[in-house]
Amino acid sequence: MREKALEVLKKYNKEPFHLLHALTVEGVMRYFAEEFGYKEEADFWAEVGLLHDVDYEMYPEEHCVKAQEILKNEGFEEKFIRAVASHGFGICCDIEPSHQMEKVLFATDELTGLIGAAARMRPSKSVMDMELSSLKKKYKDKKFAAGCSREIIDKGAQMLGISIDELLEKTIMAMRSCEEQVTGEMQQ
Repeated sequence: MREKALEVLKKYNKEPFHLLHALTVEGVMRYFAEEFGYKEEADFWAEVGLLHDVDYEMYPEEHCVKAQEILKNEGFEEKFIRAVASHGFGICCDIEPSHQMEKVLFATDELTGLIGAAARMRPSKSVMDMELSSLKKKYKDKKFAAGCSREIIDKGAQMLGISIDELLEKTIMAMRSCEEQVTGEMQQ
């Protein structure tokens, strides 16, 4: 199934930034599936993460709406389509995250962008040596990665019933778990 998901992703996305984000969210979702006790669903969680922004590059004004059409036409099941669309809740669609996986996607989508921006500022250009304290400083600075909504990240932590510090720390760990693989795939 991943091969098909990757094929669909690349059909609608060409920009390296969007591909990097998709691969990162895929890895983060796999990590959280295992972290939260959904190991048997890890592939499903990861594929939802991979395709969560399938429509964003070509149809930014119809984000999460166009994705539903694309994924339906590509043969994805309704549960998958709903999960992808739910990460736009309150922003560009009215499908509220209800499953734990949907809440994780909602909470970590923006956050992976912020952590990625913080990593690029580090001498190592990596999350491997990033500490929670340094990320918290960036998180509190509203001018840093201003396009990453802290309001959405905070709401996501609330949905998950965890503190913002726990979400930040777990997402750093999730990004560490997949950084090498994502870098390798981007170099292919």
